Parts: sequence; structure tokens; C-alpha cells
Amino acid sequence: MAIAIGGAIALGKIALYRGESISATWFVVAAICCYLVAYRLYSAFISAKLLALDDTRATPAERLDDGRDFVPTNKWVLFGHHFAAIAGPGPLVGPTLAAQFGYLPGTLWLIAGCAFAGCVQDFIILFCSIRRDGKTLGEMARDEVSKRGGMIAQIAVLAIMVILLGVVALVIVNALKSSPWATFTLAMTIPIALLLGLYLRYLRPGRVLEASLIGVALVMFAVVAGQWVAESPSWAHAFTFGGVALAFTLMAYGFAASALPVWLLLAPRDYLSAFIKAGAIFSLAAGILTVRPDVHMPALTKFVDGTGPVFAGKIFPFCFITIACGAISGFHSLISSGTTPKMIQRESHARFIGYGAMLLESFVGVMAMVAACAMPPGVYFAINSPPAVVGATAEAATATISGWGYQVDPGTMNALAHAVGEQTLFNRTGGAPSLAVGMAQIFSSTIGGERLLSIWYHFAIMFEALFILTVLDAGTRVGRFMVQELGSRAWKPFGRTSWLPGVLLSSALIVGAWGYFLYQGVIDPLGGINSLWPLFGISNQLLAAVALVVATTILLKMGKLRWIWVTLAPMAWLVIITMTASWQKIFDGNPRIGFLSAANAMAAQIAAGKIPAGKILETQRLIFNQRLDAVVTALLALMILFLLAEALFQWAVILGKRRAAVLHESPYIATTWMAEPEGD
Repeated sequence: MAIAIGGAIALGKIALYRGESISATWFVVAAICCYLVAYRLYSAFISAKLLALDDTRATPAERLDDGRDFVPTNKWVLFGHHFAAIAGPGPLVGPTLAAQFGYLPGTLWLIAGCAFAGCVQDFIILFCSIRRDGKTLGEMARDEVSKRGGMIAQIAVLAIMVILLGVVALVIVNALKSSPWATFTLAMTIPIALLLGLYLRYLRPGRVLEASLIGVALVMFAVVAGQWVAESPSWAHAFTFGGVALAFTLMAYGFAASALPVWLLLAPRDYLSAFIKAGAIFSLAAGILTVRPDVHMPALTKFVDGTGPVFAGKIFPFCFITIACGAISGFHSLISSGTTPKMIQRESHARFIGYGAMLLESFVGVMAMVAACAMPPGVYFAINSPPAVVGATAEAATATISGWGYQVDPGTMNALAHAVGEQTLFNRTGGAPSLAVGMAQIFSSTIGGERLLSIWYHFAIMFEALFILTVLDAGTRVGRFMVQELGSRAWKPFGRTSWLPGVLLSSALIVGAWGYFLYQGVIDPLGGINSLWPLFGISNQLLAAVALVVATTILLKMGKLRWIWVTLAPMAWLVIITMTASWQKIFDGNPRIGFLSAANAMAAQIAAGKIPAGKILETQRLIFNQRLDAVVTALLALMILFLLAEALFQWAVILGKRRAAVLHESPYIATTWMAEPEGD
């Protein structure tokens, strides 16, 4: 009750306060209290009433242990892997961009959306996959909804996955190109992970605490050593790569993470990454509680009307699409039905890993929102607004932003850029640079002051790149599972995860698919994968809708009609959001929102002779990309609507009792581990 009352007071303060600034402490208190109540009560309700978790039942990790993909894993190590795998760029960048609406809409959605939608999806899909030998989301859709709907879902999920991984890899390349510190630190996590995997497998099996201390110490040393590398001309040169070289290096790493046994590289590296991720976020929260900075961004800005400079569109639906991963993410359902269910030791661990890890990711999103909103609004908009909106020069940009009522001047921006070691901070769109500045200011206020601002800034850049890399390796492995499942339709042995030739070939296929988009993005930044950025929020939420459709169908078949609202309500909300956003992105008459209107506007400029001759080819490519975006958005939306129609038909059949509801669960087999300790 005390925690609930504390959370209610903090939420009320955030929602109702309308002064010039508000203490960031309220955000930390509100988030932590709400998460504790949600985990203690709502996740327990789902565990008992909907799922009835059964620790007497053997999990796939016990029954199908093959030493490669199905590997029993300590729940703390698996929690670290799962959190690291799901916590990608979304909870960092999404809230930072959505801050243009003000702190209130994004913060409320991060907390409420996580507790009632994101955590529910991750937890229930993980449970469903455990009960089905670790099957992926697409295969569960095929078994539980319909063969036609499942096939559509598998194709849609794989297509979205390939595009997502290509763009995630491109973000990593862009982050590492300018930072030998980040490149060195990320590179060192690979041999450290291999050492940790061998240590736990052969040298000291089960000694998780020992291995964790060794691994964390080595990773922290690698972070510190990264600064030495960056300051050494010879070493900095050795760890400074061009875009193409980094692209092929990431492809090689993705292949290794997919093909090698999960205990050797993927799980220990993600586990170690989780320490840095969670450590940095909790340190940021501690810094906020210590420094108690003020949030200067208003609760609601003038840009709620859809005229925002960071991105165009009104709060509904674009705040929810932009926040994405911090509240609910379809990508999480791929991890919950990919690597994690093949490694979990007991069904009861699904609550801690599935529901708990998503709560931690949402906390990352809240901290990102605070870091973005703690800087003066004028500085925030100067960093995140593109030159086409505010002007290409410092004078023009500051004049435009000051005209909106958010005061900023060129001197302030130049001094800040110098302090963090950058040439300029104007027009650094994408969210990552402004988040790094916000984090650096909070950290430096706690330790080191202004003289360490540049070090904290580059640490934040490395921290963001680390977040993203763990999505790439886990996502590639899940993509490999999808390729094997689809390939098994043509040739059964190809689907066996224990068959090495199939593992190598499917790994090469999925890496080659996203690697193609990555390469095109590196050599042609005006088109290719960059043009698909507006689709990612929509695609991610469409995936979440797919996951909740499958979860709702399974719960109906389990006879849980009384509690079906747990998945049905967030599913309906996501369908409304994604279909509205898809329609607006395709058909809206504003060229800053609608793909087709943007393409038509550029085509009209060419016809009127307003485009210089040297820019015509480039403009034609942009027109093609805008129209391609419209087609891809329409196809994805139609595929999800088709799956929903198939599911509605199945629900009608089940509720009308016209056919017996058949669950495709694996047979019950009693565990032999009940009396065995889980290790430290």
C-alpha cells in the first residue's frame, strides 16, 4: 500500500503540475513504484489465473538439450540475455524523439503501456513457446490460428525482421565510425564472452557468481581501456574503420552469433552487456535522485497539433508509434519465442524473465525521457530538428527555435559542442546524440563536473551502440530459426536445429539478407535502407499485434474466456494505432507525413524545373523510395488484417462450439530437476 500510494502521488505530480519546471525525481519514483506494484500483483495474477505455471513440467531445455540451441541456463544469466536481447535502440531513441510532444504523453504511455501491454505480450508468448518446444511466433500462428494465416504471419515477420536488423546494423556502423573507444569496447566483449562461456561450461560449471564477477571486471576494464585507445594515435587508428569494413565485420559477427552454440558466445555476451546496460541505467537513476535536476520541457508542447520539427504527426497515433519498444515491442515476441524458451529451466522463471525484463526496459525508456527533457527545450530542438525545418546555419536555426518560444543562441550550442568534444550539435537528428548529451550532463553533475563531460558523452555513445548490438546478434539467431522453419516445408531435415549444415546455411541466408540492406545503406545513404526508417515504428507495433492475436487465440483454446481481456484489450488498441498510422503514412496530404504526397510534391518540383540538373537523379530515387515505403506499409497492414480475419473466424468457431478447440501443446513430461539446486 505504501508503494502504491507513493507511486500515485508521484504520477499525480507529473500529470497535474504545470509550472516552468518539475523535479526529475518524481519520474524515477513514479516509475519504480508502478513497476513494483505491476510485478507483485498483475504478473502474479497472470501467472495464476491465465497460465497456471507448472514447475513439475519439463521445459524444452531439459527435454531437448542439444548443447547448441536448447541449453538449460541459470535464470539470472538468462534474464541478462533476454533483457540485453530485447533492449535495443527503441527504449533509448523512441522516448527521446517523442519528447517533442512534452514529457507527459510519453511518460504515461511508457509506464501504463509496459505494465498492461508490453510485459503481458512478452510473458504470455514466452509461456506459449515453452509449452510448444520453443516454436517461433510464426509457427505458433500457423498451428493455433490457421495454416493460411500462419504462413502470412511467418512471411510478414521474417520480412520485418530482415529490414529491422539491416537498419539496426546501420545504426551501429554510424555510431562506431566515429568512435574508436566504442569500437574497442564492443570488440572486447566478444573474447570476454567466449572466456565466460568456456568458464561456465568446462572450468567451473554452475559458478555463475564467480564468472559474473570476472566478466564484469573485464568489461569495466575494457570500458576504461577504450578511453586509452581513443587517446593513442596508433591504437585509435587501428580501431577506426570505414563504413564498408564495419559492415562486413558486423556480418561476420552476426553469422558467428547465429551459428555457434548459444552457451559459447550469444548468452554470455548478452549477459555481460546486461550488466553495463542495467548498471548505466541504475546509475543514471541514482544520479537523478542525487542531483535532482529539473525537467525543463513542458508537460505538453505546442507541437501536439502535428507540426513538430523532429517528426510530423499528432500525438495520436505517432506518440505511440515513436515510443514503440519502451512500452510494447513486437520484436520482443520474437525473442520470447526464439532463443529464451529454448534455454529456460523452469516454467516459473517465465514470470521473472518475460514480465520482469520488460519492466526494466520500460525503465530505460523513462530514464531516456528524463535525460532528453532535462536539457533546455531550445537545446533539445536545436539538436533534433533537421535543417530543412529550422535552417542550415546556426543563426537561422536558433532564430527559428527562439521564435517558437524556446530560447537558444549559437554561443550556447557551440560551447556545449566543444564541451562534449563534437564539432557541432546542430541538426544531429535521430535521438541518439541528444540522449548522449542529456546523460552526460546528469553523470557529470554527479561525478567530475564539466571537465568529464566529454568522457561521459562518449561513454553514452558507446552505451547506446552496445544496446543496439545485442539486438543484432539475438535477432540474427531468431531469424535463423525462422529460415529453418520455412525451409523445412520443402525439406524436413533443414528444420532440425541440431543439423550443422542447415544451421550454417540458414545463418548465411539471414545474414546475407540483412547484410544486403546494410551494405546498400552504407554506400548509398540517400536511399535504400535509410528510406525505410518511417516504417519501423509501424512494423514493430504490427508485430506486437500479431503476437497478441496469437496469444488471445491460445487463451481462448485454453478456456480462459473470463480473463481474455488481458490480451484482447492491448491487441485492439494496437490494431487501432497501427492501422491509423499506416493510413496516414500512405495517404495523408501533408508531404512531411504521407509517403505518396511527399513523392508527388517532389515529382511536381521536377516537372516545374525547380530541381537543379545535378539533383534530378537523386530526387527521382527519393521519389521511388517514398512510393516503395507506401507499398511496403500497405502490404504489411493487409497481411496483419488477413491474419486478424483468420483469428476472428477461429474465435467464432471456438465460442460457437462448432468444433473442438485443439491446443498444439507438447505432451506433459515430468521434470527430473525438482530436487536439484539451480546454482548460485
